[in-house]
Amino acid sequence: MAYQVNAASVEWNPSAERLRELTEKMPNASITEYGNVVVKARVYSRSTRSTYIVEDSTNVTKPTISRDEYDRVAAQQDAYIAGQDMVVVDGYIGPDPGFRTKARLIIESANANVAGMQKQLYYPAGEDYDPATWVPDTTVIYTPNLPAPGYPNDRIIAVDLNDNITRVLNSDYFGESKKGGLRMWNNIVYNRGGLSLHAGCKVIPVGGRNRTLLIVGLSGTGKTTTTFTSQLGSRPAQDDFVALMPGGVVHATENGCFAKTFGLNPDFEPAIYHATIQPDAYLENVSVDADGKVDFFDTSYTKNGRTTWPFSYVDPWPADQLEPAEFLLILNRNENIVPGVARLDRAQTAAYFMLGETTGTSAGGKDEEGKFLRIPGTNPFFPRHMADMGNRMLELLDEHELHTFVLNTGRVGGGDSNPDSKKVTIPYSSAIVQAIVEGTIEWTEDPDFGYEVATSVPGVDDIEILQPRRLYERTGRAADYAAMVTKMKSERSEYLASFDGLDPSILKSIA
Repeated sequence: MAYQVNAASVEWNPSAERLRELTEKMPNASITEYGNVVVKARVYSRSTRSTYIVEDSTNVTKPTISRDEYDRVAAQQDAYIAGQDMVVVDGYIGPDPGFRTKARLIIESANANVAGMQKQLYYPAGEDYDPATWVPDTTVIYTPNLPAPGYPNDRIIAVDLNDNITRVLNSDYFGESKKGGLRMWNNIVYNRGGLSLHAGCKVIPVGGRNRTLLIVGLSGTGKTTTTFTSQLGSRPAQDDFVALMPGGVVHATENGCFAKTFGLNPDFEPAIYHATIQPDAYLENVSVDADGKVDFFDTSYTKNGRTTWPFSYVDPWPADQLEPAEFLLILNRNENIVPGVARLDRAQTAAYFMLGETTGTSAGGKDEEGKFLRIPGTNPFFPRHMADMGNRMLELLDEHELHTFVLNTGRVGGGDSNPDSKKVTIPYSSAIVQAIVEGTIEWTEDPDFGYEVATSVPGVDDIEILQPRRLYERTGRAADYAAMVTKMKSERSEYLASFDGLDPSILKSIA
């Protein structure tokens, strides 16, 4: 049964034009030089520490809340909604009629930008849509202006996977709407026998075939950039979440893009840039002066400026016409001895997928920015025991071969303040992706980690990017390199061993 909205007033699935009209009335909204709307939200990243799953709806042990506590929060939110003007946005997660799920967002009209942004990401409900008969598979109930005393920052995101309802209190950041629906969808996909991937998807035509490539990565690590950077006439199909099903079948989720805007440069990211400056795009926490001038490099408020826009702006590959996946890239934004690219075998794929190593960005808030992280699957929205994720990945790899690689989208040899370090640039990453699908990389086994590293890549003229050992040896830091190898292998083994029930072959692959 669908959640019944009892409010002072309700607008059911208003048009994009109506949501834009409501957004422009917000006191924290303004119009940019491009004619699109920007909102300065109070909250500028997802609230990880405030997110709890109802304990009787999941097999994880933390962070959870009891059923009684969830019911108390729900009653508090329902009482508040009774006096508010609300909007409801309905649509689908996914385009495939045989796989898609019905989704609903219920939010205060006072925060209509969230509804407008979400409407761009949902696939439309269709001409036969009737709110009276629409029974959603996932529901996000969103009250940005209702505090939740006693929780971090007086804020809570409470997730009930039994009824697939997520309640958001006291955050006006759009990401809680987007991730709220997708977190529940993660569980739906798992129960259908697949695995949700925090991944972009692109199609690259090679040798007369359309090759499907998946790009797994934590927010801010280059997932969207890698997805939209063109090689050989490639076209993006999805930028954030996909379902990987048995047989390599891939299902998309969203009809639009939610992209970071910090440092957005038309020279390096032309597709994202030109979509972001369209008049229908929404901007969130992007620097704009009193005259509407946009500055994508100003970080005085946050680096985590965001935009949403329809996928139609970037000539996407039809998301319902994807061939089974052939390639899987695991992004690792790091600053140490991780090579520009490494090729993995089956068990190593599951291991590095579970390690989910990267350097955190502003997308995760101050708790993550700049810190070394390990997040299994680079998916902080998987609402089950993490061993389920690794074991399911191994099962999927057993029945469908994927060519899998780790890509470092950060630096080798140290941070940007180290004069002996080197940046893995966007052109280098793009050349690596093209060489992967064309099969033009020459490989050799790495003696320390067991994966394969490149000896040559067309378009990458720096062997030290491909084999960081050489950089450390040339700069007199061979001992540092050896110490990091020992430390990383030990820490990785300890980390994977912490997941009870994880297939032993995954752990053995990195020993």
